[in-house]
Amino acid sequence: MEEAADFNITMEEKVYKSNKISLDLINQLKIAEMQLGYIYVPVKTDSIDVKLAEYINWSTARPALKSLFTRESEGVYQFGTKRVNIKIDSSKILVRVGGGYLKIDEFVDQYLPIEMEKIGNKLDNGYYNTVTEAVARKSVSPTKVVRESSPVRHASPNTRHSTQIR
Repeated sequence: MEEAADFNITMEEKVYKSNKISLDLINQLKIAEMQLGYIYVPVKTDSIDVKLAEYINWSTARPALKSLFTRESEGVYQFGTKRVNIKIDSSKILVRVGGGYLKIDEFVDQYLPIEMEKIGNKLDNGYYNTVTEAVARKSVSPTKVVRESSPVRHASPNTRHSTQIR
């Protein structure tokens, strides 16, 4: 019985050491990515920026999003050529567009291809030059479609179409 307890203790120590080594390597990788500018580093005192950084750094389009989002002040960002206001509501990131808000996923799906096309698919530091033309021309989410243009409005049957003066 004592041998089994000693064996368990030895194995737990080995697992602990292995986990510690893995965590140390992950931390070293994070530090290297931060030093090389590969991840979006938030302003720690800005809860919106922290949440946005979490979104950007977990996104499959991280290189493009990191390049396009530039913080101007709390809740105000430049997204490529577009200035946007961002807020957090019920732990969801919302981006002000027109008179309303879009969820960050919807905003990125709609505006990332447009902004990537405007800058010619060039990232600021060349890192992960894996943002393909498909991302620039299509939605980031395969289930969503980027609207090419605004819907065409048809005149109401109650509207007068005559331009003649009566």
